[in-house]
Amino acid sequence: MTLNGLGRDTGRVARLLTCGAAAGPLYLAVGLAQVLTREGFEIRRHALSLLSNGSLGWIQISNFIATGALVALGALGLRASWRGGRAGTWTPLLLGIYGACLIGAGIFVADPGAGFPPGTPDPPPFSQEYALTRSGILHFVFGGIGFYAFVGACLVAARRFWGRDERLWALSTVAIGVGFFASFMMMIWRPFPEFLLAFWVAVLLMWVWHTAFYLHVRQEPVLRDGAISAPASGPRGR
Repeated sequence: MTLNGLGRDTGRVARLLTCGAAAGPLYLAVGLAQVLTREGFEIRRHALSLLSNGSLGWIQISNFIATGALVALGALGLRASWRGGRAGTWTPLLLGIYGACLIGAGIFVADPGAGFPPGTPDPPPFSQEYALTRSGILHFVFGGIGFYAFVGACLVAARRFWGRDERLWALSTVAIGVGFFASFMMMIWRPFPEFLLAFWVAVLLMWVWHTAFYLHVRQEPVLRDGAISAPASGPRGR
């Protein structure tokens, strides 16, 4: 039996999972709208976090906080749905940490840089002129912790999918996690335009996966009274 076929409690869980699925479209839609309209923003030079600056910075700040809240709510739904099963503890915990870190990244704004907003100096990274504020440092800290938590969630969830013979989901989940980690490390190591573009692609794919993941979980067999209730059709869960 799927979530859609159960009663009030699982209806609440289904709504929480829908919140998780909605996080990606919200983040991408608001982010893309700003990329296309904010003066001076270039995806080959600027990370999305820089949009938190300037007179319209409140839009991206709100985007971080609202998206983080949706991710955290989705993690609560995932915990309830996967409770007692493989990866039922660590995957929702790590995704919940990711959601909390998105909120933290919204509260603590990234420092202006790389010429954005227009008129901002563009010193070489880590030069004497390149100084981070406390808010900028905490933004990086929350961002780093959140990214690592997301990667960890992918690897743990992939183990569950593999154990359930969902090979495509297992392999794609590992690929998303590893690809996201690799692109993030390359961007930190050398902030070349090519690496920044690779990170943009990784972020896009990550959010597409995040949405598909929660929609998939909504259709999974669910635990009820310690036993798995399977849908009327399709393979039984393990």
